[in-house]
Amino acid sequence: MATAAIDRSKKKLPERLAQVRGDRSQRQFARELGVFQQNVNRYENGTTPHADFLITLAMKENVSLDWLLLGKGKMKRSR
Repeated sequence: MATAAIDRSKKKLPERLAQVRGDRSQRQFARELGVFQQNVNRYENGTTPHADFLITLAMKENVSLDWLLLGKGKMKRSR
């Protein structure tokens, strides 16, 4: 994957995180995932999330990691 494509995917990650969070507050979302609200805020503002956070998010929210990280495929993964 070209560097430009990687940069584009990384720039869209905060938008996809906010989309998964939906109408929930960052505080509520963080509580549900077992992380601090400040982490959710940082991730939605462009800091690259830790792998543990991404895996937890994917499992608890039934979200595809391909969609979350790359914007490919469907948001929800099939069970």
